Amino acid sequence: MSSKILIIGACGQIGSELTYRLRRLFGDKNVVASDINANNLEISKSGIFEIVDAQDFTSVKNCIEKHQIDTVYLMAAMLSATGEKHPEKAWDLNTDSLFHVLNLAKDKIIKRIFWPSSIAVFGPTTPTKYTPQYTTMEPSTVYGITKQVGERWCEYYFNKYGVDVRSIRYPGIISWKTLPGGGTTDYAVEIYHEAIKTNQYQCFLKADTELPMMFMDDAIKATIDIMMAKPKDIKIRSSYNLAAISFTPQEVADSIKKHIPEFEISYAPDFRQEIANSWPKSINDSYARQDWKWKHSFLLEDITQEMLFQLGKKYKTIKKTSQ
Repeated sequence: MSSKILIIGACGQIGSELTYRLRRLFGDKNVVASDINANNLEISKSGIFEIVDAQDFTSVKNCIEKHQIDTVYLMAAMLSATGEKHPEKAWDLNTDSLFHVLNLAKDKIIKRIFWPSSIAVFGPTTPTKYTPQYTTMEPSTVYGITKQVGERWCEYYFNKYGVDVRSIRYPGIISWKTLPGGGTTDYAVEIYHEAIKTNQYQCFLKADTELPMMFMDDAIKATIDIMMAKPKDIKIRSSYNLAAISFTPQEVADSIKKHIPEFEISYAPDFRQEIANSWPKSINDSYARQDWKWKHSFLLEDITQEMLFQLGKKYKTIKKTSQ
């Protein structure tokens, strides 16, 4: 593993937890967190932090040279639901930022890149059950288009310039520590917050909408595992399929009711339903499990127990503080 790490987009849902984990593994002095602003005080005050504009090549390069960075985790992105509201901004952020780090690696200024892709690269023509690694990819969202294009550029830079770039296609991510950032799978986080706060939730997807999901701990583990793997074991340089479990909003609600019997869910599908309809129901990630020994740990009941326990403590603390 590298001696000096930069996380771009460290204040986001995945970036913030990745920052904490990497600092525990490699030490505070070896992990630099960065974002467009310092609004996430926990991140900006927990270690070395820099203001970095992921779309500004000079901003990125100056930070890398200042701290002698050799590994970059590029976590800055505009997600699916937000991207549909701001398509040109999503395109600019998601593609420009990737080109910046790829070119820095091409010029030997950094050695290694992690760049996350997503199940959004798939589209309505993709097989929806156990979607294979290699299949039809016709994404119907700007976010998905940026990720599909990014995958092609990652593989190109590896083949053409020998850039050590590694990527995984994240499914929906569930975490109690940070709020989601405008994705189509956000309901699977929101539902736990509302179960604790109000005992009810109105879901923006239909009850039977099955999507691939993953607990944050597993997502962070996969991210670090692929970066710790030997280069010879990373045989796919576009992006690896990654999976844990798949479930529907109704199945989440049922799991919550085991712990909170009075919980009620209602449904009011919005524009995100169409996005969800274009995505896989489940993912075949056999290449990741074979090549770098990926293995998930959390099932739905494990996730529900952890989410309700941790959020229960969190909201109890908030209530005490506000009194």
